[in-house]
Amino acid sequence: MVMMSSRSVAAAAIVVAALAGERRETLDAAQKRSLDIYVVDVEGGNATLVVAPSGESLLIDTGNLNGAVRDAERIMAAARDAGLRQIDHLVITHWHADHFGGLSELAARIPIRHFIDHGANIQPNPTVDEFLTTTYPQLYRRSSHTVAKAGDRIDVAGLDVRVVSSAGQVVASPLPGAGGSNPYCASFKPGDNNAEDPQSVVTHITFGKFRALHPGDLTKNKEFELMCPRNRIGAVDVLLGLHHGQDTSNSEVLVHALRPRAAIMNNGTRKGGVPEVMKIVHSSPGLEDLWQLHFSVLSGQEYTVPGLFIANGVDEQPAAIPIAPAPLPQPTDNAPPPPAHNGPAYWIKVSAQEDGTFTVTNSRNGFSKKYGSPDRR
Repeated sequence: MVMMSSRSVAAAAIVVAALAGERRETLDAAQKRSLDIYVVDVEGGNATLVVAPSGESLLIDTGNLNGAVRDAERIMAAARDAGLRQIDHLVITHWHADHFGGLSELAARIPIRHFIDHGANIQPNPTVDEFLTTTYPQLYRRSSHTVAKAGDRIDVAGLDVRVVSSAGQVVASPLPGAGGSNPYCASFKPGDNNAEDPQSVVTHITFGKFRALHPGDLTKNKEFELMCPRNRIGAVDVLLGLHHGQDTSNSEVLVHALRPRAAIMNNGTRKGGVPEVMKIVHSSPGLEDLWQLHFSVLSGQEYTVPGLFIANGVDEQPAAIPIAPAPLPQPTDNAPPPPAHNGPAYWIKVSAQEDGTFTVTNSRNGFSKKYGSPDRR
């Protein structure tokens, strides 16, 4: 039998502890190698938090003005879950209140290092214009501020983030691997839109073989400019936002040509999810699943997805959901308010690997689904 002195035993214990600590660090590093995307419920607005494996962050929009405190807190919950102490880059896609509304409240809660937008608001609104004149410059005066142009890169360590449309201008050249003809251009029908939605900052995210696109609220006519006659984007794995599921966006020239394997809709209880859009999304070639932040009464059972794929309910859950979609209320209809959701809010989270595999998780019920490596031969 070999006897060891107490000093040798202590030294060996130190080595073992060091090796164990090194192994834990290695495991922790491996576990952090995913790209994480939190699609936060801001009741039909937009707030999408992207966290790179490096720990750097990109937030796309900040939720609603009429729910600014609520939405800032919901974004903060995602930031805390991701272990963030600051937002490295913030993109405000455009100057509508459901996209920039929570900005002041959020900036009071967490440092924001870099503000990005498309430039001036072109759809005059006294509230928006007052914010841009007095409040916004005060928020970014101690940080950096960039007016994005199509073709710009956003410097997030470990990711390739490109602006493919901004201020109504789309990229002139295709992204690497893109540029093929788009067969859906021939049947395109122009759509109506307001002045500001087409100005949206559109971001394309690459992490190894994984691809995601967030179009903001880019409208059909701009989708056509971006995707026709040649597809400047190529295929993506995840399509984010979908303009809340509204039919001023989401043409076949974009949705079908992108061939997303998963789509995540930032709709509300009576905002988006209209039949025309649901038909286009559900029939998109290669789509495996549509995930939604809410069930929309505008979809009815006819077009909605199974509850496993829906993150949030309503305060007063109905005994049954009508099969037929509800009609979209018009401003002159004096319609009752939409179903309320003031309880706990749940996000949908994407965790992607460099090999292109990714998992989508519904934080309400813990349901997750893994998607394999993409086949882009």
